[in-house]
Amino acid sequence: MATVLYITANPNDHQTSFSMAVGKEFIDAYRQANPGDEIIHLDLFKENVPQIDGDVLNGWNKLRSGAAFDTLTADEQAKIARLGQIVDQYVAADKYVYVSPMWNFSFPPVLKAYIDAICSAGKTFKYTEQGPVGLLNDKKALHIQASGGVYSEGPAVGFESGHSYLAKIMQFTGVPSFEGIFVEGMAAAPGEAETIKANAIVKAKEAAARF
Repeated sequence: MATVLYITANPNDHQTSFSMAVGKEFIDAYRQANPGDEIIHLDLFKENVPQIDGDVLNGWNKLRSGAAFDTLTADEQAKIARLGQIVDQYVAADKYVYVSPMWNFSFPPVLKAYIDAICSAGKTFKYTEQGPVGLLNDKKALHIQASGGVYSEGPAVGFESGHSYLAKIMQFTGVPSFEGIFVEGMAAAPGEAETIKANAIVKAKEAAARF
């Protein structure tokens, strides 16, 4: 049995969001094909994902200096403990499905905060004399991204920095398999929006069968 983290970074649901609609079709198809797997939905707009702020940095510095965890302030303890829970859950999972819209060429800030939480030395990567090495070598990941314009190809491809950034993080943490499904061009061609979504759903179901 595999554990799948279904990580969504969208304040809207599948009825009003293109990315969430395709994501739902993917996860439903995956569940049907893999009824024994555990699927955990992490709605990042509802999860407690601490940002790396002054409390976190101060707490980490204290711990590196040899301070006991219970000597940290209450805020430092709470945030650092929560960050540890997030990365431990991530490491324990087998597969990751990210779903996000493109906001200003990237993804919502809650996803960046989550990525900051899971990039943890000694857990998802390690430092070596040859540089950092990823530790998640037996995992696989997929990203469903929706955008009003077309950015996966054509003249605007260089503006996309959401999926491409996530690809770098997967490489950094050692995830060997990373796939993207793009739901794009709905604002550029509103008359074709439903067709674009339908085509993306077909791709999502195909991807679910082999994921």
